[in-house]
Amino acid sequence: MGGPDHPPEVQRMDSRRLPNIDGVAAALVDGDGRVVGWTAAAEQLLGLSADQVTGRPARELLADRAADAHALGRRAGGVRLRTGDGTPLEVAYQVLPLSGAHGEIRALVLATPAGTVARRRQDEAFTRELFLQDRIGLAFFDTDLRLLRTNTHLLPYTGLPADLDGLRMGDFLQPADARATEEILRSVLVSGEPVVRAELPVRTLEDPDPGVVMEVQAFRLQAPDGTLIGVAALFGDVTELHRYRRRADVLHRATAAVGGSLSVVGTAEDLAGVLVPGLGDRAEVDIAEAVFTGDEPAPGADGLLTVRRTATAGPPGPDSRPLGPLGREQLGRPAAATTGPPAMSAPLHARGGPLGRITVRRGEADGPYEDEDLELLREIAARAALALDNARRYTREHRAAVGLQRSLLPPAETTVPAATTASVYRPTDTATGVGGDWFDVIPLSGARVALVAGDVVGHGLQASATMGRLRTAVRTLADLDLEPDELLVHLDDLVSQLVVEGSEEERERGVADPSGATCVYAVYDPVSGICQTASAGHPPPALVHPDGRVEYLPVNPGPPLGVGGLPFEAVECALRGGSVLALYTDGLIEGGGSGGDLDEGMAQLAARLGEADLGGDLAAAGRAIVAEMSTAGLSDDVTLLLARLHPVPPADTAAWTIDADPAAVAGVREAATRTLEGWGLDQLVFTTELVLSELVTNAIRYAGGPVMVRLIRSSVLTCEVSDPSATQPRMRRARLTDEGGRGLYLVAQLTERWGSRYTRGGKTIWAEQSFDPPPLGW
Repeated sequence: MGGPDHPPEVQRMDSRRLPNIDGVAAALVDGDGRVVGWTAAAEQLLGLSADQVTGRPARELLADRAADAHALGRRAGGVRLRTGDGTPLEVAYQVLPLSGAHGEIRALVLATPAGTVARRRQDEAFTRELFLQDRIGLAFFDTDLRLLRTNTHLLPYTGLPADLDGLRMGDFLQPADARATEEILRSVLVSGEPVVRAELPVRTLEDPDPGVVMEVQAFRLQAPDGTLIGVAALFGDVTELHRYRRRADVLHRATAAVGGSLSVVGTAEDLAGVLVPGLGDRAEVDIAEAVFTGDEPAPGADGLLTVRRTATAGPPGPDSRPLGPLGREQLGRPAAATTGPPAMSAPLHARGGPLGRITVRRGEADGPYEDEDLELLREIAARAALALDNARRYTREHRAAVGLQRSLLPPAETTVPAATTASVYRPTDTATGVGGDWFDVIPLSGARVALVAGDVVGHGLQASATMGRLRTAVRTLADLDLEPDELLVHLDDLVSQLVVEGSEEERERGVADPSGATCVYAVYDPVSGICQTASAGHPPPALVHPDGRVEYLPVNPGPPLGVGGLPFEAVECALRGGSVLALYTDGLIEGGGSGGDLDEGMAQLAARLGEADLGGDLAAAGRAIVAEMSTAGLSDDVTLLLARLHPVPPADTAAWTIDADPAAVAGVREAATRTLEGWGLDQLVFTTELVLSELVTNAIRYAGGPVMVRLIRSSVLTCEVSDPSATQPRMRRARLTDEGGRGLYLVAQLTERWGSRYTRGGKTIWAEQSFDPPPLGW
């Protein structure tokens, strides 16, 4: 501000501030170098009010008058000024000469902090260079989304007009692509939220196919006062990156899909599901027939490999019909089709062998496949082939394991004179389909049948092998016609011996330990209707009476096999014809809703047995019971054996008791002849007389009396001779000079099978004949 020495007009000017000039500090200087005007921006910049500055020489504002005096004679440059608190401030200035109304000389001095000027210069350089880039599309849009300014490479794509200024996106892009782009720009304009890395397909009106993929980044433009100017957008061509990501995603999903199944069909279906839409509109997977059985596929002598169309995806086309046998050239390198719809295929090879072929197709509008697509299909085919070969190997091993299991178990359904049986077997180890549970139906002499169920500790193939050893042992002991409790004693001794003989190497390999195995053994005699049962740590069989009432046999289970310490006890029960005996393993009564409570599980099983239609299809009833009891999943192997009991009517048996008198043999023959003739078995009279003569004579001669003779008509004719001796007969070869010793040999020749069994009062020798005997050889 001017002092008393200044002219009145100068004082009037000093008393007023200059208006702001776009935020730039400004001062008005007269011809004498005095400040006569001062803006509010100048006050903020230097911290000096107009009163402190006006009317004083401008040089007093210099921080270092000696060093910066040269700045007073230049039109523009940089200088350090003194601020109100004494801190120097470096500014950039510009002097604008002015002419006054009366010829006086004045100057308008503009000043901005040097850092601000540097940033403005950087911004200008950045903007200028950005518009010169040829790899990035840059565009400014107004509030109506019309192009205000672009660089020369807005879109690196053909079909663009020469001049884009004033155009909207819909003026040169396909409608759908224009709408998608403008939606993004409008959202930025309205919300102010920038968009980063949005990917859009871009196709021009003149050249719509195949188009490119552009990455868009946009932000709103505003004036310093907040006025909305428009939106700026950066466009980058990411077509190749998009294709790479898509191919990598397809490869990743294909690898994950084919690695999640050990089923040949499941692997093929998963693969086809990834190829469409990943690589095309239609996919076909053809696999060699041998793969489905686990065998090693190999082309025949003609070089052809028989394949099966295993999986498809997408709508069929004219070229998607099933293939015939594949030739060597078809099993070679993949190649894109040169005619027809775009297609490519790749062979499935694993470990040097052919497994089949995969083919993908797409519409002509999508354009031909490229080399990168073929390479991707090769990689997918290589990984899929390895997964398919693993599935093939698993199929082979699974078939071997299941074959072993089936060879160790009887048929699921059997019919013997004493019973009709049906079984259900479900192992926990679904990977191999085998386990340690087992059952057996063993025909015995005298039309009797032995029903067995057992459980080996553990699961899988090793438990199945241990189960096979125990089942073989039970069959061998059953052939001796032992009582149930005595059989379990021998089986327990065998298991104890196996435990002792088990090597450390076997235990390290995971071979199942036979100790702790359980077994229940029941023998049903259809003539007497008596069932003898003994258990080694196994739950008792359930008995379903003809009227549907269910109860459990009063069996007192002994210890598991190989534990020892307690005897086994057999119980006898009289069973009515038409009753059903159910043997099972604990996996059935521990699953379902029992929560592992055996009592609850047995109660549920009894309820299911009572509700089941056991008079009809026994196998279907068994499957239904197991399905209902296993709804919560299996924690242990499950076995259920149902046996519908068939008694032998009294009219089909005949018995005589004679004293130890050789003269009684003739009477036995005559009585047997009358019985056979009454049964209509005249063709068996001759051989039966011979068999009975030999057996009764031997009993009288070597064992004494009384001797009991019994004939049983069931599926075969059984002749039984019982005596009080515990000495088992032995067949031997008689010499020419021997008078005897040929009796048992003759019996063996005339009958289908024969044997002997111990009884509580001695022994019984038995022989069986079929109803249609072969003709005699003499």
